Amino acid sequence: MSPDDERNDGLFGGTGETRTRLPEGEGGGDDVYGGARRSGRGGGRSSSRSLVTVVGVVVLLIAAIAFANRGDESSSGGGDGKKAGSSATAPTGEKPVEGKNSGIPSGFAHDEQGAQSAAANYAVSLGSAEMFDKNQRHGIVDAVYTPDEAAKRQSSLDKVYSSEKFLTNIGLNADGSAPKNTQFVSRIIPVGTKATKFSGDRATVEIWYSSLFGLAGEDTKNPVSESWFTNTYELRWVDGDWKVADFRQKDGPVPVGRDQRASTADDMAKAVEQFGGFTYAR
Repeated sequence: MSPDDERNDGLFGGTGETRTRLPEGEGGGDDVYGGARRSGRGGGRSSSRSLVTVVGVVVLLIAAIAFANRGDESSSGGGDGKKAGSSATAPTGEKPVEGKNSGIPSGFAHDEQGAQSAAANYAVSLGSAEMFDKNQRHGIVDAVYTPDEAAKRQSSLDKVYSSEKFLTNIGLNADGSAPKNTQFVSRIIPVGTKATKFSGDRATVEIWYSSLFGLAGEDTKNPVSESWFTNTYELRWVDGDWKVADFRQKDGPVPVGRDQRASTADDMAKAVEQFGGFTYAR
């Protein structure tokens, strides 16, 4: 039996019982987890003490539950009591934006927090499957980049995304569509952002994210896989919103992968169809 097994057996008894570790001097043998039988002498006093202990624990537990469920009584009593403050899990910061530009969140706050939120949302759009559709890609680029940068990038991006060699390497058809009985997956999941520079109308924001990319299908040679990257976005405040002027990408940080069984191609395809993305805000 391993040390972990011994510890688990000691805590949970292995048979559905809960064992309690007794103070030194109260155990009848070497088993400090209560496994040894206690001597008959003093048994009545011990039982009484145990009963008192159990009753005390139950009373405290009931009191704790009652206190937790009581809520803010002062707010409903009409008195002068103050309302309870925000809980530790309450959201903080600016609310997610309500504006949309080509389906992309827009109208971010003109501050450091707004720049971080913009970078996270723009990364999601630039890493989406919609970038492989020419019309949608043009809308995304115009919405995300500064006007000058968008004009520079449109033609070069068209060249890349329409390259038959590029599309074939990632498992797509020459027209950018997914092969029959497959689902193309390209999705970015932001983990966190930080502003490394901020000065009024300029910001540099790093975003760490996980990327899902590939084809969900039974016979695909490019199954959906996970990668980790950090992008650095140079943002400018243009026409009342943050826009991307330039960006850089590097690998990682990459966490240690868990030993989990990969989902079936059908489950992966259904997940992509059924689970939508988020509007990201700090």
